[in-house]
Amino acid sequence: MLDDTKLLAGLRQRDPQAFTQFFDANVDRVYRLALGMLGQRADAEEVVQATFLSAFEAIGRFEPHAQLSTWLYRIAYNHALMLLRRRHPEEPLPDDSESLPLPATLVDWSTLPEDQLLSEEVHETLFAAISSLPERLRAAFVLRDIETLSTAECAHVQGISESACKVRLHRARLLLRERLSQYFREQVAEEAL
Repeated sequence: MLDDTKLLAGLRQRDPQAFTQFFDANVDRVYRLALGMLGQRADAEEVVQATFLSAFEAIGRFEPHAQLSTWLYRIAYNHALMLLRRRHPEEPLPDDSESLPLPATLVDWSTLPEDQLLSEEVHETLFAAISSLPERLRAAFVLRDIETLSTAECAHVQGISESACKVRLHRARLLLRERLSQYFREQVAEEAL
């Protein structure tokens, strides 16, 4: 296992072992990011391929003030955005002064049995709710809450300020809470019967 300095040197020298290590260490995270943003496996695989090709071609221009993984996320994010924009026009974000709808009823779904919360149906509902978010909100949520990047890293990947990243993340969480409250309201009602 090469450390980051040796890995970068190996990548710049086109060492196959370094390429393999770099790919193996990052492919799952890049795929999850792409799948979270695009919602389709074939599209996510396309982004993975494009991301690593771009990274390998541009490794000589990498500035070591950032982490390799954050740089790679930025490349993957850009490829996913390009694919989204080719297929669908960008959805406008609400103005910061506009308020997002609050849930009509907050539902405490912690009372549901664990096996019900871990079911395939809940997984599909959560995935559908994430996929329905506007692309910039979805990206912030996937990077921060699924991939667990720091707020600074999440902002860097998206090319925005940390405060803008926090706003996007907050809006994404509010929209998800609304959509999931609707679903879990029905689940809790059925469990009560």
